[in-house]
Amino acid sequence: MILIADSGSTKTEWGLVDKGTLLRTVLTPGINPYFQTEEEIAEIIAEIITDNLSPVIGKEPIERVYFYGAGCATPDKEEMIQAAVRSSLGVPAEVHSDLLGTARALCGTRCGIACILGTGSNSCLYDGERIVEHIPPLGFILGDEGSGAALGKALIRDCLKRQLPAPLIAKFMERYGLTLSSLLERVYKQPFPNRFLASLSPFLAENIAEEPIYRLVYDNLKEFFRLNVTRYPGYDHLPVHFVGSIAFHYQEALTDVARSFGIHISSIEKSLMPGLTRYHS
Repeated sequence: MILIADSGSTKTEWGLVDKGTLLRTVLTPGINPYFQTEEEIAEIIAEIITDNLSPVIGKEPIERVYFYGAGCATPDKEEMIQAAVRSSLGVPAEVHSDLLGTARALCGTRCGIACILGTGSNSCLYDGERIVEHIPPLGFILGDEGSGAALGKALIRDCLKRQLPAPLIAKFMERYGLTLSSLLERVYKQPFPNRFLASLSPFLAENIAEEPIYRLVYDNLKEFFRLNVTRYPGYDHLPVHFVGSIAFHYQEALTDVARSFGIHISSIEKSLMPGLTRYHS
């Protein structure tokens, strides 16, 4: 029995897998070794075992943990996660970046371009075994084009700078109970501003039929393709895959943008867990 974790900035999905069968998934808040201590991460892992997985596990021990996470691309952060798993479960852990997890889940053992569009965005060129090229996402301040955070930032900007029709601006501010001062407080003074910005993106999905909203989403996704996907050799003929809440909920706009670049999207998934289950089975 193995435990697989797909951890992003907003949430972590845990999958309990036995002999190739996904028995249960559990969602917890996001884990990131840049923002949390080893002790905090160990507590989260121990808590999900006790509260959510013990009835399923029974007397069968978890033999190994495969952890794919945001912020896990360096040896010191990998060791932090490994130590947290040892502390909470006493079993070995294989720790990799969320991007490698994305490539393995979406591409399996085949070459392709794997893309994440969730709270943040990311992409890579994968040769079937490893990531061979990677355009850095640069985070929600300098990059993360097409992400929930980037869409939320663009929505706030266009509202406050009166680029959207007045009725849409009023509808947005009322929908979230926002003011100029509260927006600035949440973005510049409170923790996890990227999560806050991404939490505003559902407004875009709810109003996607409005031409200015569709154009905002389309232009943001277009920047993701222009600055990331088209930088990889073979982008126009390799399989291109997407995962994440933004990719899933804005499939029509995403497909329209891809078509404008001559790109065919091979798959759009909401979750990596089914693909990771197949890969590790």
